[in-house]
Amino acid sequence: MKKLFGILALILVITVLVAGCGGSNSAKKEEQKLKVGVTAGPHEAIVEKVKELAAKEDLIIEVVTFNDYVQPNIQLADGNIDLNSFQHEPYLDKFKADRKLKLSNIADSVIFPMGIYSQKVKDVSELKAKDKVGLPNDPTNGARALQLFEAAGLIKLKEGVGSSATVKDIVENPKNLEFVELEAPMILRTLPDLAAAAINTNFIVQAGMSPAKESIFIEPKDSPWVNIIVVRGGEEDNPLFKKFVELYQSQEIKDFINKDFQDSVVAAW
Repeated sequence: MKKLFGILALILVITVLVAGCGGSNSAKKEEQKLKVGVTAGPHEAIVEKVKELAAKEDLIIEVVTFNDYVQPNIQLADGNIDLNSFQHEPYLDKFKADRKLKLSNIADSVIFPMGIYSQKVKDVSELKAKDKVGLPNDPTNGARALQLFEAAGLIKLKEGVGSSATVKDIVENPKNLEFVELEAPMILRTLPDLAAAAINTNFIVQAGMSPAKESIFIEPKDSPWVNIIVVRGGEEDNPLFKKFVELYQSQEIKDFINKDFQDSVVAAW
């Protein structure tokens, strides 16, 4: 009988140890998860590809898609997602300052050359006096659009305004163009009512259009408006975030970007 009790006790101990090991593995697996916020379109497609690579290395990625430029940062700051990939640094800096948020850039991702589009003219030189021209109404993308209009020879901005430029900084406007500031996601829908507009590439690609082929003027490939991967301040050294960056900046992702987006999206690493 004592021998039987001894065997049963041993079985119980082994069962507990096995269960404990299983629990440890489950906990470990639970830790290998990331929620990544993106905007719909190219950012979403790229991170979905990163998700495929991550799965092979036991890192589970949940892609959380947004249709605006505000919620990805709000949700990150609130802890509802772990990191995001959708914005360039000037936008992040302005957003952090305005909302007093602690968010941090941990890596470069891609460049989306902004373009000028039109359903009425084939070249910016064809724009007429007092034509209506659209641009994003958020400060940083608005400034970027104004710099694009300047590069296209349509206006001249006050010297040195850079990424802080507003329509008030236009010092020369030979054609007296009327600049209409709109929510970025709405500009493409409003394009039929405008002579032309500066539109962010993610909305163009999402609509099945080609920035390289359908824009009437586009930023160069070496545009300084590099998109970034962002986390909460103080969490920059998280090993999972570093792993995500490593996967994102891999040759496989660069090849995917070059093949699927060609000149519309440029890898920034």
